[in-house]
Amino acid sequence: MLIKRKSRSVAAILAFAGTVSFSGLHKFYLGQPLWGLLYLALSWTPIPKVASAIEGFWYLAQDEEAFDRNFNLGQSAVKTPDVGNQIGAIADALRELDSLRQEGLISEYEFEQKRRQLLE
Repeated sequence: MLIKRKSRSVAAILAFAGTVSFSGLHKFYLGQPLWGLLYLALSWTPIPKVASAIEGFWYLAQDEEAFDRNFNLGQSAVKTPDVGNQIGAIADALRELDSLRQEGLISEYEFEQKRRQLLE
């Protein structure tokens, strides 16, 4: 089963929405259905609305790392690779390829093919 990463801001919005409408939606979103059912069962009292407001502020007060530890099984968001390092590596490879062409070790055709591969 594919588990989708939970968003801290969506959880906070659902928690705050629970203060004016159905409480407990944020619990279902965060994979805590028993708590969600309890919130719905107590929806005729103000307890779930107050608890939802408190939890909404709690979600916003946490940093991403703490939220991930609590609700995403410790898995943080996928980091984008360092683009600067990639560009530098491609530039170095192109320089090396050009030096091979200038020394006559590869043909113009080979140079162009490899250059296109690197830039894709």
